[in-house]
Amino acid sequence: MPQIIFLPHEELCPDGIVAEAQAGETILDVALANGIELEHACEKSCACTTCHIHVREGFDSLPEADELEEDYLDKAWGVDPDSRLSCQVIVEDQDLVVEIPKYTINMVSERH
Repeated sequence: MPQIIFLPHEELCPDGIVAEAQAGETILDVALANGIELEHACEKSCACTTCHIHVREGFDSLPEADELEEDYLDKAWGVDPDSRLSCQVIVEDQDLVVEIPKYTINMVSERH
């Protein structure tokens, strides 16, 4: 059973968390099941960037992002080569190390 190590995040998981994952789950679902309230404004439909993460270890073991995910990642804050949308990343059989960015862009709540 693969593990996901969520690195410490000041607000969401100050001490970090090591979580067991089932193959076929998304990183977002694993985070939520382990008490990490990672924002997901579009309800996991790949229509925003609020669940943006960095896969610091194990990135190459993941299925590639599709074109829609890539389009949304282009709009996310702090994107780097190991950025993904956690609602779209399906855990396979490799352990992962995930970093949650300090900031996120929520286009819905930021419109006034």
